[in-house]
Amino acid sequence: MLNDMLAYLSQNSSAYWTAVWEHLSLSFLALGAALVIGLPLGYWSSQSPLVRKLSQGSVQALRVIPSLGILFILIPIMGVGKVPALIALVILGLPSILLNTVVGFGEVSPVLTETGLGLGMTRLQLLWRVQLPLALPYILNGIKLALVEVIASATLATYIGAGGLGELIFTGLGLYRMDLLVIGGGSVAFLSFLTMILFDLTIKGVTPHDI
Repeated sequence: MLNDMLAYLSQNSSAYWTAVWEHLSLSFLALGAALVIGLPLGYWSSQSPLVRKLSQGSVQALRVIPSLGILFILIPIMGVGKVPALIALVILGLPSILLNTVVGFGEVSPVLTETGLGLGMTRLQLLWRVQLPLALPYILNGIKLALVEVIASATLATYIGAGGLGELIFTGLGLYRMDLLVIGGGSVAFLSFLTMILFDLTIKGVTPHDI
């Protein structure tokens, strides 16, 4: 099988790297959209009990729906292609970002908040200088979990024509080619593992020693 894998990579290196690029670009685009929605909503939720209850209830409900189910729900509405795949991945990545953002800001001591306001800080200054640095390790952990889930779930985007490494996996399944299954699945696993390592190192670097 190793010879088959090496032969495929040598003969189809351009197609392989195109699949990797499609997979990563779709994953990071989905992550970016989830961040734009999840970070502000998470901060707002941490400041408002009502918003927190509504947002947490909504994302917990989304977590019940399997990733493939979300894709199939979107097909009758939006058809196939990258757009419905992107929306499905955003829905999958949003809960981890939102919930960890709420937890992160919730861990900031009210004493520090009151002290900052007492020193004359504006709400914006307090956010950037006190609250965000303390909440950042939790937020980054949420981003890590979201990205790992998005990278893994992006393989299913092949079902609706969005490309990526899932094409190798499903082609391998259809043709009973173990080399394609290992190349596609191994690449996804490696990307997920690399993401976890990089984020863990970053989180360790930004975490205050007393947390």
